[in-house]
Amino acid sequence: MGAIRILTEKVAAQIAAGEVIERPASVVRELVDNSIDAGAEKITARIKAGGRSLIRVADNGTGMDRDDLLLCLERHSTSKIKTVADLFSIKTLGFRGEALPSIASVSRMEIVSRAADQLIGHKLKVAGGALKSIEETGAPAGTSVEVRDLFYNTPARRKFLRAINTETAHIIDTVLRVALPYTDIYFRLEEGERVLLNLPPSKNLSNRLVTVFGRNVAGALIEGARDFEGFQIKAYLAPPDLSRSRGDRIFIYVNGRNVRDRYLSSAIMAGYGQRLMKGRYPQALVFIEIAPSMVDVNVHPTKQEVRFHQNRLVYQALSSTVERALRRTLKLPFDRTGQVYEGTPGTLETEGFTHVIAEPGKAYLGARQVEDLQDVQSRGKIQEVVPLRTTSRVLGQLKNTYILCESREGLILIDQHAAHERIVYEKLRKSYEEKRVESQPFLIAPRLEFSHKETRLLMGKLDQLRNIGIEMEHFGGNTFLLRSVPSVLVGAEWESFIGELIPLLEEEKDLSAEAGLSKVWTVMACHGAVRAGDPLSETEMSSILDQLEDLNLPTNCPHGRPVFKKFTYYEIEKMFKRVV
Repeated sequence: MGAIRILTEKVAAQIAAGEVIERPASVVRELVDNSIDAGAEKITARIKAGGRSLIRVADNGTGMDRDDLLLCLERHSTSKIKTVADLFSIKTLGFRGEALPSIASVSRMEIVSRAADQLIGHKLKVAGGALKSIEETGAPAGTSVEVRDLFYNTPARRKFLRAINTETAHIIDTVLRVALPYTDIYFRLEEGERVLLNLPPSKNLSNRLVTVFGRNVAGALIEGARDFEGFQIKAYLAPPDLSRSRGDRIFIYVNGRNVRDRYLSSAIMAGYGQRLMKGRYPQALVFIEIAPSMVDVNVHPTKQEVRFHQNRLVYQALSSTVERALRRTLKLPFDRTGQVYEGTPGTLETEGFTHVIAEPGKAYLGARQVEDLQDVQSRGKIQEVVPLRTTSRVLGQLKNTYILCESREGLILIDQHAAHERIVYEKLRKSYEEKRVESQPFLIAPRLEFSHKETRLLMGKLDQLRNIGIEMEHFGGNTFLLRSVPSVLVGAEWESFIGELIPLLEEEKDLSAEAGLSKVWTVMACHGAVRAGDPLSETEMSSILDQLEDLNLPTNCPHGRPVFKKFTYYEIEKMFKRVV
């Protein structure tokens, strides 16, 4: 007898279930998706023991009659599609007809359902994929699915489940992800007597955003939206200083379907670019509305992956939408243009709010200013209004590391190294793009020694280094002479600089590529910028501020660290208990 045999229906069903049902959260997601597709206005889920012993999802949707209730347990039975062509116009969350049969094959399941136009409902019981009974019962319109003893007949799968708290956390995250865009539906998640989630319907997205991100993050989200040919993108982006060490707060929706797509996540990361430090991830919410014919959702049984017919176009569109929204909103909080703002003494105006200060404005004015104010008032031209200087100006240097700057909005602390690092980086990029890299030759070339491995690497990169302004000459053995460098790097420590550059040369095969050049410029800018602890004159500090204003990305250094920190007048007044 041959070695090949046909698997039994029971084994085949359990294998298929393993693709769809990974853990209790998968069951919850499939059942909630079905409730949404059924047009439910209220969906309630209840779990016990992290979903191991009980998962119950009830809705007030369209419901099913007796025949539909029996058919829903047959594999590949669905009301969502009829032909192959329908796969290219899918607007529902479910369509494969695998969820309920897969759940039934690895649990004890009970379904109670009543169609809205019928008086009597039906109760169906199934265990391990085998139908036990179906009978008439009284029930409200809608469907209730109860799943008990998940993986009871597949102990190998059951033992791989995590701790109860871990599985519960996955279920909470799953319900949040599914519920976020459906603001017109009431969602409730319970565990025993505890209410884990309570999401009433809302006319806008703000309440859901607070639940998902927290009040502080939700209030700081930056909104961006753009229309493209065939699709639209809307994004809600947290500022870079609210980034996380994990990418678990990146939410992506394609036609209302939550997906976990690395390609789209990388597009969001590219949009943030150098605003994020290495190893940090943004908090972001992105909605993509696209013609169903331009996206394939039939990639994986879990329906968590999608493929676009024009992947590159969507990637570039999403990346540019994120970058444009951040660039429009995240700006320098100081103004060097010399504009004058007229304010009222005794009040503090910042960010659209007016705060009353506990003392009269004249207490802050010098004798000459008080006389001028009284003179103007006596002529009846204005009442209690004087010009206040708001053009940003340098106050000094703190610890030879931070530039203190007064602005209209308050006090600004600027990291001199991060700021100058960004300036040097942009100079290097611009000079390369304009093909006029300014190099500075050495009268006496520094002599640098390397290991044998490093020597071989440098020998193969000499031409590429020359293109970015670094000219090295092999002097024999493991010794090199540094003949010239970009003019911004004249004061760098060469052994440290080249030592940090070598790993990049090993990692990047072609330094002419954008990614490789950016990494090299980052290292060069770091070594060419003023350091923390370097004393600066007022002219030098003012020059840094002036140059920052001309940059496309002045808010972060090339490593992603913030350039400045703002303390508003309101925050300062509040610290000193001067705000009434």
